[in-house]
Amino acid sequence: MATFVWCFGVSLVFLSFFSCTHVVGADTISTIISGFRAEDGSKTVMQEGFLIVEADSFNDIRFFGQHFSSNVTISFTRTAASRNSPCDDFSRTEKFTAVAVTDASAVIPVKFELHSESDIYFVCLKEVVIRTSVSESGAETAIEDIRWIHQGDEPWMSVKVKAAYVETTLLPLPLEVICILCLLCLSGIFSGLNLGLMALDKTELVIVENCGGAKEKNYAKKIRPVRAKGNFLLCTLLLGNVLVNSTFTILLDDLTSGLVAVIGTTLAIVLFGEIVPQAICCRHGLAVGAHTIMLTKLFMVLTAPLSWPISKVLDKILGEELGTVYNRTKLLELLKVTYDQHDMENEEVRIIHGALHLTTRTVKEVMTKLEDVFMLPYDAKLDFDTMSEIMKNGYTRVPVYEGDRGTIVALLNIKDLAFVDPDDNTPLATVCKFYQHPTATVFNDTTLATMLDEFKKGNYHMAFVQEVQNEDDKDPAYVKIGLVTLEDIIEEIIQEEILDETDVVTDNVRKMPRASKVRQDFRAFAHDQEAHNPNRPAMSPQLQLATFQFLITTVEPFKGELISDTILKRLLRQNIFHVIKIKDASSKVLTLYTAGKPADYFIMILEGRVQVLVGKEKLIFESGPFSHFGAQALTDIAAQKGSTFVPDYSVSLVTDCQYICVKRSQYWAARRATLMEHQKHRVGSTEDFFTKEWNQAEKSSHRGSIIEALETPQIGDVAPPSGSAAAPSDDDCVSRGDISGIEVEFSCKDSPNHVSSGGSPIGPTTPEEDRLLPTDNFE
Repeated sequence: MATFVWCFGVSLVFLSFFSCTHVVGADTISTIISGFRAEDGSKTVMQEGFLIVEADSFNDIRFFGQHFSSNVTISFTRTAASRNSPCDDFSRTEKFTAVAVTDASAVIPVKFELHSESDIYFVCLKEVVIRTSVSESGAETAIEDIRWIHQGDEPWMSVKVKAAYVETTLLPLPLEVICILCLLCLSGIFSGLNLGLMALDKTELVIVENCGGAKEKNYAKKIRPVRAKGNFLLCTLLLGNVLVNSTFTILLDDLTSGLVAVIGTTLAIVLFGEIVPQAICCRHGLAVGAHTIMLTKLFMVLTAPLSWPISKVLDKILGEELGTVYNRTKLLELLKVTYDQHDMENEEVRIIHGALHLTTRTVKEVMTKLEDVFMLPYDAKLDFDTMSEIMKNGYTRVPVYEGDRGTIVALLNIKDLAFVDPDDNTPLATVCKFYQHPTATVFNDTTLATMLDEFKKGNYHMAFVQEVQNEDDKDPAYVKIGLVTLEDIIEEIIQEEILDETDVVTDNVRKMPRASKVRQDFRAFAHDQEAHNPNRPAMSPQLQLATFQFLITTVEPFKGELISDTILKRLLRQNIFHVIKIKDASSKVLTLYTAGKPADYFIMILEGRVQVLVGKEKLIFESGPFSHFGAQALTDIAAQKGSTFVPDYSVSLVTDCQYICVKRSQYWAARRATLMEHQKHRVGSTEDFFTKEWNQAEKSSHRGSIIEALETPQIGDVAPPSGSAAAPSDDDCVSRGDISGIEVEFSCKDSPNHVSSGGSPIGPTTPEEDRLLPTDNFE
């Protein structure tokens, strides 16, 4: 029994040495601590076996062992001692109680004060012993004995304290925020300038500096010296961009956590350091580069120790930077793709396009083929037909060939015909020998640029194109295949056909006639009049042409809206032309109009001179070629049927004279023919109708002339007094060649209505003449 009691006592002392013991009567419960660790590893660290915690903040420490209860309480002391030594006499920290307890562990929040970085804290466990005391009266009283037990000085049972972590920044917060914003702006500037400045081509800068606007010239002048140092500028911009981006990332990471810094840096640099500045600088790089040129130069100086050597290495390896150079094809394509952006007109673009092709196109591509060239034979005569043919074709230079069309012997310039009279029938060879215009020949592969240089020398503006013709059984020979002129080259430059007032076709390839250009065919005036009446004097083609042009443009009754060109040409070919010789004519014949005497004819002087007496005052003046009289005699019939023109002047010849005389009936025959020509539903040809109308008008006019001749003095009668003369009758015209050439015999009594009370015809009153009157008023 004694042995048992001793062993129990020894066990109790042993357990008390290692544990906190609660004693109630004879029962005891002991807590055993075998080790501990920190719950939150962010504020603690294990170093050399010691647990190191931050001072001045609670740290959850989990203690491991046996028999933990919710009453477990610990404290710490800085005095080292052996395990189970009492801690009552040591200075201790405040007490800490468990917050989470299991039988094998307990979590206790602890807090330390930092006295020195070398201080070590040791664990003291609170031990509570409850014993029972019996009073003299026999009452039992529970007595609680508290003591602190040292848990030893081993490292795993010790704690070191470090200063609490205080979160600090590299710079003061306001200054750091300002730096971050400045760095972000610099990042955008470097990124934008890298695109804006490096995209500016050296050649483009020179062009802008020379021909840009006032602001553009100023910008280009500032940028060009810096842009000339291409690789140095590139290294500076890239190095500066990387430098500010790295610094920006470090400062942003100093303000935030790592993940926030990564996301924030990426978004800020991509959005504000890359996309926005590059979008601006790609459109306004010249202006942005000019306004930031001083900043660029500053960074070139700051980064020169690193960027300048790298740029020199790049210059050696890659060579000198060249500006953009456009060849002919690229320049033409540039004009095409920028068609909607540039401010050039379509004509300007076409001219540039044509000019750039001058050195690539040959004369064979623009020449007029030889079979399409208008030529004249060397033995031709320069009569009216030939000269009319030249005028009709409208060319100023006409090649002359001899024998074969490929044998060109001369060149005729239309100005050479200025002193040539078609009536002389001058041989073409005579004119060619006199002027001797040079004929040039070029090969078919001659470029247009070379041909233009030749033309600019002024020796010739027309050249014949020849090529070498190889045949199997013949020797090679030069054969002319076409014609090229200065106008062809100019048309190729402007990419458009040049139509002048003499052109009759739109171009020399399609040979399409000009729709709006109707040229006069002068050969119509060369018809042989003697075939109609060999006894009548004939009007030369040149005089016919001049008369036609004057009548159709100046004399109102003969203008195109009243008489067509075709009908007027036929009218001039009729027997209306008269030639009077003063020495052979009677006084009656010399008088064309007599004042107060009715007249139904129109006269125009072609050659010679006439004397005109006007009014009661007998004013006298002379008139010459292309003066005309009696236009009202042709048109008064439209106002009142049967009316007659009575002149208030007298006209008589003073020199030999040539004139045309058109009677009213003849004129209205032409008017009727013109009406039929304008009618789309007419039957038969206009020529047949004019012939029919003219013959009827001639018959009617001739009958009236005979009646007038019976009532007027004949040739040889008493001459009229000076200053007045009878109008020439048709009978007189018969004596020198009748106008109509038709023999009509009848007496005065056959047509009494043709004579007025004064013995003069008063207009068409016969059915035949009534038919000539128009249905509408043409005036």
